[in-house]
Amino acid sequence: MAKRFDFQSYVARRKDPAGKATAHAGFASYAFSGDIRVLRTLQYARPVRLAAEATVRAFNAWSKSDLLGQSVRVSARQYPHLYEIVRRCSETLDIPVPTVYVRQNFASINAGTYGTEQESFILINSLTVDQLSEDELAFVIGHECGHIQNAHVTYGTVLQFLTSFSAIFLRWVVGPARLALYGWSRRAEITCDRAGLLCCGDLDVATRTLVKLAVGSRALTENIDIDAYLEQNQDIREGIGRISEYWKTHPYLPKRVDALRRFAESDVYRATLKKSGGVPLAEVDREVEKIISVL
Repeated sequence: MAKRFDFQSYVARRKDPAGKATAHAGFASYAFSGDIRVLRTLQYARPVRLAAEATVRAFNAWSKSDLLGQSVRVSARQYPHLYEIVRRCSETLDIPVPTVYVRQNFASINAGTYGTEQESFILINSLTVDQLSEDELAFVIGHECGHIQNAHVTYGTVLQFLTSFSAIFLRWVVGPARLALYGWSRRAEITCDRAGLLCCGDLDVATRTLVKLAVGSRALTENIDIDAYLEQNQDIREGIGRISEYWKTHPYLPKRVDALRRFAESDVYRATLKKSGGVPLAEVDREVEKIISVL
């Protein structure tokens, strides 16, 4: 029988032993400060708390089995080349090797992390494995490991659940919870893009992978002009239509690429390359907050 999800205990684990939330308690040093700030707020939002408790119960009851029933677990014996990438990513981020599954899905290049902080797993679409190189897979897997390392899994699962057909069972909290979670999720993706960059170790690889996620084609990505693509940021910021991003779980791809480039200039990232100097991360985060803002 699945253990009951205790939301108050979860919140308590996000604090230091004295019970006072600290600047980066439970988060990696590379984490985006906007992610940390909004995640703290979510921990005390009643609609989100109710959604979390109901979602995790429902997820453990049937969604988890449905997802894993169509998947194959990655191990040293099963898809060893993928397992080695997972192992390297976990070593880079200094986390336990996560549980990873591959599911048959040729509709999109994508991956996701599901469950709770105590029991999480990564699910990779088979098309992702077909379309990406090993370095690009390291970015994607590293990104998902970032969700695990920075305590995103419970809230990420809640949001995925509330945006699916399953939300009909939780319609009494869907509206307020979804809007709050969308704002957090866009910031969480910035944190995890940084984790992906740390794992693949190459900004060009990370950028190319993000673009592949946007266009869904290896051939088209090879011929894309990245600088021209980034110029779309200006178009995104113009017109009332930009408000639709409020209802997105991820920032638009040009914003993510721009934000990741800024992180690559930070002192935190340069230190991982054993280089000195770089822009202080707090300064980078202020710029990134402007980049990903909707209005």
